[in-house]
Amino acid sequence: MLTKESKTRIVDDNRIQPSDTGSTEVQVALLSEKIRVLTDHMTKFKKDHTSKTGLMKFVGQRKRLLAYLKREDPGRYEKLIKKLGLRK
Repeated sequence: MLTKESKTRIVDDNRIQPSDTGSTEVQVALLSEKIRVLTDHMTKFKKDHTSKTGLMKFVGQRKRLLAYLKREDPGRYEKLIKKLGLRK
């Protein structure tokens, strides 16, 4: 799925402080990249139901994390969705 270099780049781009690797922003960014990769895969292999199940789990997890962030800190939520281009 994601290479170590791409994960490191995503974490570096979305961290809040230098030692941050697990904040909500980082988790949402990593899930968004996994969703993008799986979506590309699903366009090629439409009958891959196992990957589709995994994709739906990632989408649900990202949705829950975004709802948590919106509830706890709306400013960080707005900043994150603009940065990742998630909502229109």
